[in-house]
Amino acid sequence: MTRRLALVIVGVVVATLLLAGAGTITLSAVRARATTIDEVTARAEEIAVNIGELLQTDLPPDSEEGEQQLRTRLRLLNAMRTTLALDELVVLIADDKGVLRGDELPAELELTDIRPDELAAGTTVAGSRNRTAYAAVGLQGPYDRLWVVVATRRITSGLGAGLVLFLWASGATILLALGAAWFLGRRLSRPIRDATAATQQIAAGQLSTRVAVPYGTRHDELGELARNVNAMAEALERSRVLEQQFLLSVSHDLRTPLTSIRGYAEAIEDGAGDPVRSATVIRNEARRLERLVADLLDLAKLQAKAFTFDMLRLDLASAATTAVEGAAISWPDIEFHAVATAPVWVRADPDRLAQVLANLVENAGKYARSKVLVSVRTDDGWAVVNVDDDGRGIADHDLPHVFERLYVARHAPGRKENSSGLGLAIVAELVAAMGGQASAGAAPTGGARLGFRLPLAR
Repeated sequence: MTRRLALVIVGVVVATLLLAGAGTITLSAVRARATTIDEVTARAEEIAVNIGELLQTDLPPDSEEGEQQLRTRLRLLNAMRTTLALDELVVLIADDKGVLRGDELPAELELTDIRPDELAAGTTVAGSRNRTAYAAVGLQGPYDRLWVVVATRRITSGLGAGLVLFLWASGATILLALGAAWFLGRRLSRPIRDATAATQQIAAGQLSTRVAVPYGTRHDELGELARNVNAMAEALERSRVLEQQFLLSVSHDLRTPLTSIRGYAEAIEDGAGDPVRSATVIRNEARRLERLVADLLDLAKLQAKAFTFDMLRLDLASAATTAVEGAAISWPDIEFHAVATAPVWVRADPDRLAQVLANLVENAGKYARSKVLVSVRTDDGWAVVNVDDDGRGIADHDLPHVFERLYVARHAPGRKENSSGLGLAIVAELVAAMGGQASAGAAPTGGARLGFRLPLAR
């Protein structure tokens, strides 16, 4: 990652420098061309204004002596080009027919470049050719002829030492980009390398591995990655601990009735004890095993989405009353009450709803000291069932985990359980499958409040 980041950063810097350099050179060339043409034009016009006085001779230019005298003065005028910052300075004189000859033009120019027709009309002609700026000014000179002043200057970009400085600055910038890329690459990739190493250790079974969150509480993508890896490790570690506790609990639930069955079976075999009482114990323990296996199968089916539901319209208040009546027989020392002001109609599977209500009411009976209250009401389109007991309640830190599959295996109730301890997990799964939601909290009486809500039937 560091190498790729360095290549990207350096590539961007180099591309930026190339674009900036190309743009600077282009703009400099355009500006230098325009400036040079303007300056050459100004010089040519200044000379043209005074050309008559500079080249006035006493002899006609057609005579040999006059032509020689004129050429001498032209050479003197051309010698002034250095002072005027010009490369070439020539004066063309048309013949008596107004025709200009181009044999005396600077080597870079041709007669068509200065456009004689426009010069005869008094127009100044300026431009550039082969990186040479030129200007031609025509005027009616001495002896009533067309005189043309032509000045030229080489166009330079004007960069000079600035170009060398730009190249040095570009090299320094590239070196700085390499250093910054290496630094950022190491700094940004370190959390990723740490997360990779941590996930490999977690995959190898070291679930206590954690990733240090970079810069404490940073909330960028790297910080979120570290926190998510840690959350995953914590969830896996907790899941492993709960699974071990679950297996220990289920093993205990299996071993206890099996031990009783084997003990009473051996007693019958040896002829000791009361055979009728032994058979009763064996039957009860066998039922306990059947319920444990049924709960495990139900939970496995729910998690595998293999349960089928026959959704019917039914009265939730009546179903709650039936569940309370059944629990009252199993717990004769606990008072069970069902409270509902009117029928509450929902769409649910009758058997699964009865299983949910029975599990909640029986769970409350295990923990209650003397009373269990089951209330059914409506709330903004929902049917709400609350099962309150007057037991010791549920600790706040345990509330979010009450309906987890392994929670019940980690917490033994105050009185002896006769069920598998998976009832609440099954409740949550069944309620969710019927479109509702299970909940846990504190009852007004100080005990626990477990319940659920289902959508009202339309």
